[in-house]
Amino acid sequence: MSTVVLATGNQGKVKELSSLLAQHAIEIVPQSNFNVPEVPETGTTFVENAIIKARHASKITGLPAIADDSGLEVDALNGEPGVYSARYAGENATDEDNTNKLLNALSNLPAAKRSARFHCVLVYMEHANDPTPVICHGVWEGSIINEKLGQQGFGYDPIFWQEEHKMTSAQLPRDLKNTLSHRGKALALLVNALAEKHQAK
Repeated sequence: MSTVVLATGNQGKVKELSSLLAQHAIEIVPQSNFNVPEVPETGTTFVENAIIKARHASKITGLPAIADDSGLEVDALNGEPGVYSARYAGENATDEDNTNKLLNALSNLPAAKRSARFHCVLVYMEHANDPTPVICHGVWEGSIINEKLGQQGFGYDPIFWQEEHKMTSAQLPRDLKNTLSHRGKALALLVNALAEKHQAK
């Protein structure tokens, strides 16, 4: 079992990634176990922010690091909230604050104009100075409904509608969500990339 530090303080992400990676003999340890402070996310893209977080965690812990930067892109809002998804309603916003702001922003739009997608960029760095980080990008298409449904998940899950399954992300069984989600897709790519990387050594 190899140990990799996960550069996030979001317990929802720790739980989700841990369950996905356990089968690959990779133990995910949150950076909070090492008292790694949060680093300012000064990038303007998901890739930039993920690299910033992975490098920071790896530098402090001396371990390989995985960082995730993810967010919601809403077409009618020109891509907002995007990289600001976690702080859409302000620096200390709760999931509910962010969700309510988004619902208000879309309140007058018909269903046909509420298309959206989740993005997840996962970055793996062997060490803080890794010149070739592994970068994987997963996308999950959906739309935004005008009321919250479901108790599972976190963030915008209760308003992210999956037409094929006739339910929100927050209503999907966990195993199904892991195969459909942006994070699940990015992680599948990352696992394959890490296997290739280690074989090449």
